[in-house]
Amino acid sequence: MKRIGILTSGGDAPGMNAAIRAVTKTAIHHGLGVVGIRYGFAGLVTGDFVPLTAEDVDHKISLGGTFLYSARYPEFAQEEVQKKGVEQLKKHGIDTVIVIGGDGSYHGALALTRLGINSIGLPGTIDNDIPYTDYTIGLDTACTTAMQAIDKIRDTASSHHRVFIVNVMGRGCGDIAMRVGLASGADAIVVPEREYDVQEIAETLKRGFADGKDHGIVVLAEGVMDANDFKAELLKYGDFDARANILGHMQRGGSPSVVDRINATKMGNYAVKLLLDGQGGLAVGMENNKLSTHDILDLFDEKHHSDETLLDINEEMTK
Repeated sequence: MKRIGILTSGGDAPGMNAAIRAVTKTAIHHGLGVVGIRYGFAGLVTGDFVPLTAEDVDHKISLGGTFLYSARYPEFAQEEVQKKGVEQLKKHGIDTVIVIGGDGSYHGALALTRLGINSIGLPGTIDNDIPYTDYTIGLDTACTTAMQAIDKIRDTASSHHRVFIVNVMGRGCGDIAMRVGLASGADAIVVPEREYDVQEIAETLKRGFADGKDHGIVVLAEGVMDANDFKAELLKYGDFDARANILGHMQRGGSPSVVDRINATKMGNYAVKLLLDGQGGLAVGMENNKLSTHDILDLFDEKHHSDETLLDINEEMTK
């Protein structure tokens, strides 16, 4: 093994740059060359490669997003396109690849491994929807960003005795909503993983106002419905002064948190060592606060299991 390629794919997430830095500096420590592949699998196929040095990545640990850029490239699902990517890797003397992204990116890493280029997947997505890991790179920063936004929303909600329904990201996974809802003291948390009753939520809000509360907060996962649609449903069961708020892509941006920087660094360092051992087709995760690996193929048959005890705790405290 002489050169490692590294790419980021799919949605960006805070901490991706920290992982790139860790891969680069660890590889250089072991005498390996490192090549950044720009624009994900699209750049892999077109040969958009740039050599990386320790100096190139030294100051990237504090930056959000991905300085290698990202792009969605569904065409890479085709074998003939995959082979073009492998040709580019061989042409540039790249023996192995580390892919940072979500579940779609893992399909690409597995395809490369099957075609003779050992590849390792790192979980880079704010959604936290990847199986066999309790944590994905970017989750903690996204949660902190959303929590701080809701803290600000609460100020205006309290000033006007309003109810705010706040949409947070996560696609079909409610992990951001669960964490942010509990951390921000929401009156209700609505996620795809559990059934909900809008009328019951309305009654909870009414009790809060009757007991002297001056605002209401509902944290709504985007995988359930739009905040405006939920507001319309809620108003069927109560005459609330309600507002809908969609936090959107701000949750993907910003300087990564301590947790994201440390865990991304640990994962990137570990991925290089796996490749040095001749391993490929693996996904790195963190389970019970320890680094772990699973065959990427296993991830496609398993679902991520959210910590629904957060919902139980919040419901106990609001009823």
